[in-house]
Amino acid sequence: MSTPIAGNVWAMVLGSGPVVQLVLLVLVAFSVLCWTVIVVKFRLFRRVRGLNDAFEQRFRSGIPLARIHEAARQAAGAPLAVVFSQGYEALRRLHQEMPAVDAAERRRILLATLERALEKGIRGELGRLEQGVPFLATTGNTAPFIGLFGTVWGIMRSFHEIGLQGTASLATVAPGISEALVATAAGLAAAIPAVVAFNAFTNRLAFMEDRLYMLAKDFLNMVDRQLAVKGGGRPSGG
Repeated sequence: MSTPIAGNVWAMVLGSGPVVQLVLLVLVAFSVLCWTVIVVKFRLFRRVRGLNDAFEQRFRSGIPLARIHEAARQAAGAPLAVVFSQGYEALRRLHQEMPAVDAAERRRILLATLERALEKGIRGELGRLEQGVPFLATTGNTAPFIGLFGTVWGIMRSFHEIGLQGTASLATVAPGISEALVATAAGLAAAIPAVVAFNAFTNRLAFMEDRLYMLAKDFLNMVDRQLAVKGGGRPSGG
């Protein structure tokens, strides 16, 4: 059963002019899309965090690269695992295609190729995780101004009614002021959750970026040590 306040708001919406109703419809669409992004991203980041933790534990356990790669395949969807797999596959392809060169040159080529593959993987994973997040910023920046447009239009309607009726009674200005306030409230209702969620997801993306670059750095150091021990040969487990 609706409350009196909700009923009054709904009555104001139905009684507002077509322009304000269009503004409210746009704001409702923004809000629905915004909450969809929030729910989807919240579930994604929660799932990714668990997968990343499990894979990183295997990565730092000291097992050979081939076994880490198997763990990465089992942790499909974890950004850390995806980036590692891309680097590992790039190394394996290069070993098969690289011409005969001296050990120092081989080591330089392998590390440079691995670094590029890891950087590409990091950019790709961050882009995948970031999808939809800019829309939250767009909603937070534009929704208040869309609501403000409805507010101004409602006030203009009130002044227009005053001019037509020649009186500034409450009955004359109330409809326009009511729809103006509803438009303002709708704009804020769409913008506030979007801004809060955008800041939260931006912080999570920054943390994810740090983890990805840390893993890439450790992977490069691991391969570099193995190449140094083997004189530029194939890393163990590769």
